Amino acid sequence: MTKIHLESIGTSAPEQFIKDKTKIENAKLRNKLEALQNLLYAESKHALLIIFQGMDASGKDGAVKNVFGSVNPLGCRVIPFKKPSELELKHDFLWRIHQHVPEKGMITIFNRSHYEDVIIQKIHKWVDEETIIQRYDDINNFEKILNDNSTTILKFYLHISKDEQLERLKERLSNPTKMWKYNENDIIERGFWDDYMNAYQTAFEQCSKVEPWHIIPSDQNWYKEFLILSKVVETLEKFDMKFPGLKSI
Repeated sequence: MTKIHLESIGTSAPEQFIKDKTKIENAKLRNKLEALQNLLYAESKHALLIIFQGMDASGKDGAVKNVFGSVNPLGCRVIPFKKPSELELKHDFLWRIHQHVPEKGMITIFNRSHYEDVIIQKIHKWVDEETIIQRYDDINNFEKILNDNSTTILKFYLHISKDEQLERLKERLSNPTKMWKYNENDIIERGFWDDYMNAYQTAFEQCSKVEPWHIIPSDQNWYKEFLILSKVVETLEKFDMKFPGLKSI
């Protein structure tokens, strides 16, 4: 595949996109998503796994809330992956992930995911490079298993600029509604910015054999949401779903 160079990809909306008009389109797309998710749940022949990755403050939480806020909670669940527990560390790195993949009829959203195990662990050398290389293969095999069993995977990298990230981190220090998000470790990790970019680029290159990565410019939330909504709706429409008829008595 073509190697992705993040520094060559913009983080803002192109000039032709107008905020107010795009927000109107977002509302239409949310309505479509709501109807398609209802159909997905009723038909129960497909599953959709959505993965959000990105730097701290890139807008993962906001994407979950604003893109999927209108869907039926019965057919959608969100799994935030944080530091592994002691029990999880006693298993292979995919053990905790596989337990949460969606069954047919469901949308499951991973806020961070198994890709942390080839990103942050690579950067801080918590495992050796040989293990990281093996994990790329493990991830590809894992995603193929899911794909072979009617689970489509959408992988979104929320691409934020370093300057915008800093502004958002500063806001967490001054905005009372966002102070709870502040973590001084985010500033420490910001010091590894170039390492993160390189680690992500390698992951994109090594782990796009089953499903590609979608790089989402995320400096403007309304544009980020438009791109995600468009791809999710497009994917669900391709399932060509139909409501089941009456069950046999």
